[in-house]
Amino acid sequence: MNSYTLRQLFDIIGTSLSGLYPATEVQAIRKLLFEKIVKMPEYRVHLNPNDILSGDITSRILEVLDELKKGNPVQHVIGEADFMDMVFEVNAEVLIPRPETEELVHWIISNNKNNSPKILDVGTGSGCIAVSLAKYLSDAQVTALDVSENALKVAKLNAIKNSVNVDFINGNILELSEIDGAHYDIIVSNPPYVREQEKQLMNRNVTDFEPHLALFVSDNDPLLFYRTIAQKSRNWLNPNGQLYFEINQAFGNEIKDLLISNGYSDVEIRKDINGKDRMAFGRR
Repeated sequence: MNSYTLRQLFDIIGTSLSGLYPATEVQAIRKLLFEKIVKMPEYRVHLNPNDILSGDITSRILEVLDELKKGNPVQHVIGEADFMDMVFEVNAEVLIPRPETEELVHWIISNNKNNSPKILDVGTGSGCIAVSLAKYLSDAQVTALDVSENALKVAKLNAIKNSVNVDFINGNILELSEIDGAHYDIIVSNPPYVREQEKQLMNRNVTDFEPHLALFVSDNDPLLFYRTIAQKSRNWLNPNGQLYFEINQAFGNEIKDLLISNGYSDVEIRKDINGKDRMAFGRR
């Protein structure tokens, strides 16, 4: 079993992934591998380049690189993703939590810092939104819904892993008329919003390895989930209740019109850090 120095491993990661990923993504992956597998910050390479790593660590890195060359997302290969300063278990059954979703969670938290809201997360996936809201709004009562039983298994593990209480429900939002007669102060959803026609524009590590059930919606009705959730939330939200969406950047104006036409007030479309329409808000 070969052992390498820190410098050698640093170079091997860069050489193996060069040409397969953009340079900025190679840097991000290398940083992650050092943190998660080597168990040290990447800058140590420059301080102690000749330090020898154990054969177990170098062997694991080489295994990971083989999977990355196949297009498998690094988070799936190492089995976890960072989100809201927490660690979430992820696998092929759930979407990998993304920075844009963190922005949505921060928005909800900033609007409810001193509240004790009852929250429903529709299409929870890994549970990243529900778990984060339960963590940072400690007096909140959080329920999370998903159609996939396998996704809920992951979400439940993440609630335990991050020491929060979340109620989980297996159900299809398109078919539910109510959820145990409950009413909520906040309903949030990051539903499927990528049109089938947009598949060809996406990276293979997304289309080949992440769950299509959570990603894609028909070209013929791209607002299906937004319309359904907005309509049902009119009955499920308490007066003054808040509705939040993560959205497809192509439909900011359409979702704004949808919320207004369904009677929501204070409607706002907010851009993400990249300047794209990414979040929507409406008040019952």
